[in-house]
Amino acid sequence: MQRTIIDFWVGLFVIAGIGALLILGLKVGNLTSYNTGESYTLTGNFENIGGLKIKAPVKSAGVVVGRVTDIQFSLETYDALVTMAINAHYRFPKDTFASILTSGLLGEQYIGLSPGGDEEMLAEGDKIMKTNSAMVLEEMIGRFLFDKAAED
Repeated sequence: MQRTIIDFWVGLFVIAGIGALLILGLKVGNLTSYNTGESYTLTGNFENIGGLKIKAPVKSAGVVVGRVTDIQFSLETYDALVTMAINAHYRFPKDTFASILTSGLLGEQYIGLSPGGDEEMLAEGDKIMKTNSAMVLEEMIGRFLFDKAAED
């Protein structure tokens, strides 16, 4: 009888651990908040996207307003063309600024939208003209070391 109770609690603990790992995996994979509602598509060109991935969140003021749906290399401008699906509830002015930012301990990258003051709104298929590329740690360290070497 005593052995059966211990086996039950060990089994329950193992199931809870597997459940916690599953939730953690979904959270890291950006699969916890999937929205299939109405959306419109925007694009933007970035010189460097760093570690941005498909399904990465698009945020404005810390609120997830959409997701990255596609990333391609543009043969015309030789930079990355990022396609975003924005929830139809959220409208942004034509002069919105898009930046690739990093958050969290794991360094998750996302696109941050900063709305401008234009009265005309972005619509389906529009292109965000003002973009800011990802800050790459290796480039920043390289610049710092180059500047220090130039001082000496």
